Amino acid sequence: MPPKKRHSGMTQNKEPKPSADSASSPDKQDSPELSEKKHREKHAEFVSLCKSLHVSDLVCDRAWTLWESVLESMDKVPGSQQRLWGACLFVIVTDMDVGSFTVTQVLKAVSLNLKQFLALVRQLDVNLDTISMKVNSALTRLEKKYDVMLALYQRFEKTCKNIFVLTSDGKERETMRTCWTMFLLAKGRALQMEDDLVISFQLLLCTLELFIKRCSSDQLQPLYQSAISKVLSPPTRTSRRSQSKAKSRPSEPEVDVQLLETLCKDNECNFEEVKNVYQTSFLAFLDSMDLSRSTDFPQVNDVNQQYEEHYLKSRDIDGRLFFDGDESVLPPKIEISQVERTPKKNQPEEDGPTIPPQTPIRAAMTSIRMLRGDLPSNGDQPSTTLATYFKNCTVDPTQDVQKRLETLGQAFSQKFGEAVGPHCVVYGRQRFALGVRLYYKVMEAMLKSEEKRLSVQNFSKLLNDSTFHTSLLACSLEVVMATYEESSFKNGGSDQTGTNLCFPWILNVLNLSAFDFYKVIESFIKAEPTLSKDIIKHLETCENLIMERIAWRTGSPLFELLNQEHASAAAEPVETPASFSQPLQHSHTAADLYLTPTRPGSRVLPPDSPTTPPRQPAASQSTSQAPCQAPRQPKSNSLSLFYKKLYRLAYTRLKTLCSYLLSSHPELEPIIWTLFQYTLQHEYELMRDRHLDQLMMSAMYAICKVKSVDLRFKSIVSAYKNMTNTNQETFKNVLIAEGHYDSIIVFYNQVFMQKLKTNILQHASTRPPPLSPIPQIPRSPYKLPNSPLRVPGSNNVYISPLRNSRMSPGIMTPRSRMLVSIGESFGLGNRFQKINQMVNSSERSHKRAMDQSAAIKPLKKLRFDMDGQDEADGSKPGGDSTLIQKLTEMSSTWSRMHEQKMKEEPETRDEPQ
Repeated sequence: MPPKKRHSGMTQNKEPKPSADSASSPDKQDSPELSEKKHREKHAEFVSLCKSLHVSDLVCDRAWTLWESVLESMDKVPGSQQRLWGACLFVIVTDMDVGSFTVTQVLKAVSLNLKQFLALVRQLDVNLDTISMKVNSALTRLEKKYDVMLALYQRFEKTCKNIFVLTSDGKERETMRTCWTMFLLAKGRALQMEDDLVISFQLLLCTLELFIKRCSSDQLQPLYQSAISKVLSPPTRTSRRSQSKAKSRPSEPEVDVQLLETLCKDNECNFEEVKNVYQTSFLAFLDSMDLSRSTDFPQVNDVNQQYEEHYLKSRDIDGRLFFDGDESVLPPKIEISQVERTPKKNQPEEDGPTIPPQTPIRAAMTSIRMLRGDLPSNGDQPSTTLATYFKNCTVDPTQDVQKRLETLGQAFSQKFGEAVGPHCVVYGRQRFALGVRLYYKVMEAMLKSEEKRLSVQNFSKLLNDSTFHTSLLACSLEVVMATYEESSFKNGGSDQTGTNLCFPWILNVLNLSAFDFYKVIESFIKAEPTLSKDIIKHLETCENLIMERIAWRTGSPLFELLNQEHASAAAEPVETPASFSQPLQHSHTAADLYLTPTRPGSRVLPPDSPTTPPRQPAASQSTSQAPCQAPRQPKSNSLSLFYKKLYRLAYTRLKTLCSYLLSSHPELEPIIWTLFQYTLQHEYELMRDRHLDQLMMSAMYAICKVKSVDLRFKSIVSAYKNMTNTNQETFKNVLIAEGHYDSIIVFYNQVFMQKLKTNILQHASTRPPPLSPIPQIPRSPYKLPNSPLRVPGSNNVYISPLRNSRMSPGIMTPRSRMLVSIGESFGLGNRFQKINQMVNSSERSHKRAMDQSAAIKPLKKLRFDMDGQDEADGSKPGGDSTLIQKLTEMSSTWSRMHEQKMKEEPETRDEPQ
């Protein structure tokens, strides 16, 4: 039976033939015709829905069974029965991989738009075993593809208004319809990754170029009239691709440089990249359509029918419905009250010129333009300064660097092309070339910083370290792919094979361990100040993923370091709990982490050398020691820093989960943390091929169990799903034994509880183990100075960093320098005490206190500690009264600061800057 006819406003001359996938579907093994006699016990409307969607008897039976199990589990059925039936049918056909219906057909059948339908399907996962990983991946892919297609269509509509003249007969709408449909077909055939926003948009511009130069000048706006007049003259031709050398054929119209440049400029897109897309993917598509020889418009019916076949085969969203404004693809209406927004200033004169709204495409184009603009112009060669650093090395690394880049460049481009689509290797080369320029730029900045720190110029050991170079290159490429939105963390950054370029794809391509990659991230961010806030967050997420699970895979050098630490004679923990209360501050650079195994405090100094100068990457350090000293196993800087960050990440996630589930039992949080921290320190083998959150949820359940608090795993994982960057695979697919995976409950019973039973039961005894100190949690290890900061203890109160350049700390007057600017670093804690005293005492007493070096007694009032604590006495904020008190104090503080500023303004103009 042919697929159900698409209900849309599109004009078609005839109904397209059924797609080939209907005949080859796995559903063919059952009877394609639904037998109503077999389903008399089922609801008649359910059977009618199954029949309208052409499902088999087997799909009908399984979907009904799923519906019954969901009905038993739900306290209240969300929405209508028919919509839930449609969701059940979608789950079954996706799991069975049968081609019964498309996504659009089921949306039409249940009268829902895509976002509503996706939310409904996810609601079926009541018992956490309804939605398989396969279905969840399909939902994520659909959502991302829809978001990209919506962004592309919105830009298409806007661009077409700048191109075509509106006519009374609406002729331009038919041209636009055919152009949009042809673009959808080109995207479907040219890209395996149809959710690649940037390449898809570049393909859209190529399609527009094809249609514009076939229009008469009276159909076009003046800007494109002038461009098309040049097309009508003998066209400017570019060189043909090498692939077509052996193929003899008549001359054909090719990309018009002037017209394409106009389109790119109008849409803030890089011309060279779009021209590359045209000459590779788009011309190959035109060849397949037999359109490259023609100067006429593509046949509407032919384009429409070919896209219909593609859409039915993919069993996906019908992208043509965007053009018709169909309800099934309309974006959902979001109430303003439901959207958490960061407040903006109301003084436009202070904010400069009005900035256009950041649509997804505009944001991507802006990020790409900024990345390209910030890179050096010397191409894929090191600068003169960097080349000098290479020559200053005892062993010149230049040849090794070039050979490594050549080898890794070929591997990267090939894998990129395989992931993105046919003819896309050239795009991989483009991304790699940008990555190399960034790699050289950041390396030079790192070396300059090291030279300033160590007063040396010979970095032979570091620059001949292959792991350092590969890690730095990998980080540069990850930044480039994130800028092009080809690496993102939708669905928690889950590892997926195939076409996903999301981190850690780059590690697999370059054969680099995650632990080695982690060493370069922080130094990279510090060395490249032009990185955007989004890219810094992206790299921070990469770092978190490494600490959560990727670094814990079998074969990781992390386990070798841990085994060495625990086998050492010193037998000290990797990171002592006593250090938890200290801020996460360190002076380690990439050179320290890649080259030196020791850390200050455990390093053996030569005799009579109490003031040995800092470690120098270029030189080998003496390890001789006095006869009276016992040898001590050196400790790893990289491992120590890794565990510092791991503990802080672990506690942050635990604290969030506790806030969801144990707000009425706050005394349990430090106990759970103690068990959690003990596991990471002493039973780190439990992390092998597992996830940090699996140990966190197990520790929470164990402590609640021995403390007689009724908390079930179902409640834990339900709350866990609401946390950021989580994936249902974490609790549905946990390693139990080698090659065997099961749920988090099975892991707890068979692995976690068995390993830690003695330690868990100690917390139920009258003499429980001492509590582990709580780590001090910084807002972020990477400063984002342009972000408004939320006032701790409040929901909607933000403080923006100081914007006026006149008031920057470097050029403030002596008096104005004392004003605090939230979001900037002050270094020493005693300055906060001085600020508090200034706010709560007279100006005269404040000056007197600044002149004296006596210690100041801390005040138990609102203060802004650099690591996020609210109260000087450590008390937690509580309730509305505390918030009102804070807001009152803030108002008084800012009023006083404003008065002080007004008094100083005349002085500021007179004082030297």
